[in-house]
Amino acid sequence: MAPRHQGPGHQGPGHQGRRTATCRVRPALAVPIALVALLGAGCGGGDGNVGRAEKYRKVIEDPSPRARDVVRAAGAPAAVARAGDGSVLLTYAAQNVEDDEGPAAFAWRLFSPDGKKVAERAEHTRADAATRRFVGTADGFVAAPRGESAEGAYFLDARGTRHSVRTGDKPLGARRGDVLVSALEPTLVYRPSSRTLAPVAGLSDEALELAVDSRGVVWAAEQRLTASRDSVVSVRDGHTRRHTLPERTSVPVVAADGGTAVFALARHGRGAGEAGRVDGLLISGDDGKSWRTLGSSRDLPLDRLKKDPAMASLGVLADGRVLAGQDGGPYWLADEGRNRSFHEVDGPVAFTSLTARARTLYGIADSATPSYGRVKGEGLWTSRDGGRTWSRFPGDSGTD
Repeated sequence: MAPRHQGPGHQGPGHQGRRTATCRVRPALAVPIALVALLGAGCGGGDGNVGRAEKYRKVIEDPSPRARDVVRAAGAPAAVARAGDGSVLLTYAAQNVEDDEGPAAFAWRLFSPDGKKVAERAEHTRADAATRRFVGTADGFVAAPRGESAEGAYFLDARGTRHSVRTGDKPLGARRGDVLVSALEPTLVYRPSSRTLAPVAGLSDEALELAVDSRGVVWAAEQRLTASRDSVVSVRDGHTRRHTLPERTSVPVVAADGGTAVFALARHGRGAGEAGRVDGLLISGDDGKSWRTLGSSRDLPLDRLKKDPAMASLGVLADGRVLAGQDGGPYWLADEGRNRSFHEVDGPVAFTSLTARARTLYGIADSATPSYGRVKGEGLWTSRDGGRTWSRFPGDSGTD
């Protein structure tokens, strides 16, 4: 199989805690911090005698940071989660720019369906734990556990109130309303009605690249050690359907919603160390009874995806339209729910990531290179008409 891609509705490795850059200040560690601050002020919007770099470092070193300060330091959210009522939870991370260690700050900010700020919270942490992933449910958000157990998971309601969740070892057969919280190590599904977190039932030990759609159908790729080819499976109401993949094909990522599931198909590299590339999409709209493979075409030119398949990004809108691309673009969206034709999504600025939630596209403008600077249009953008028009979220005020 191709390397795992972390996270549902997938946003790609490296988005967590990125810092943005219009010009890149990458001083050696031996450069005095005063000079770093001065360079940061010249690069990205320092004000008065205090540069952006100095402000940024104060935030990550603060033992009790304010959410507003973390949001300003981070500039753009690391990820977006959406609840069933339309509430939106954004997470932000600021961490050491010079290396991958040291202090960091994390914050979440919750918005009502009409875009008004409801609650926020920040915490001081370490760079290797600077982010926490949230998954939207019908009535709030689940904070995914950190590490290889259910420890640290909790539920956040639409008012921003934290609640404990129950955990169990007995696998749950997924049903409508359940959400996949952790895909591997451990594989956990959350049931809102009982606030229970438990393993997913009905999957073999070879199951990888999981997704659970809004109807409770579990989708997975299987790397069967005793077979010559991998498979994709769907599990609904205890019934499993399996589809065998072509030889030398793996699945780097999967997404599902609205009765539609899509798997990215990647050809294995021909030589040692070659990651291969995405060269097709495998789509089912009937719980895995039938499948259709889409290769590179004029309106879906997958041959433009030249990065590692693990950088592939997939999403499905509530009406079944598939969103496909890679971190940093390009991205294509189906014109209708049957996914017969596609168009390239043209954002107002360059998006680091683009995700589909319900009937909305969420585009994050950020940079893959940590720095104290900013990029054009940094922040979160939304579109409710398939990418034809975009607006800043929240409103025109950016991250403040």
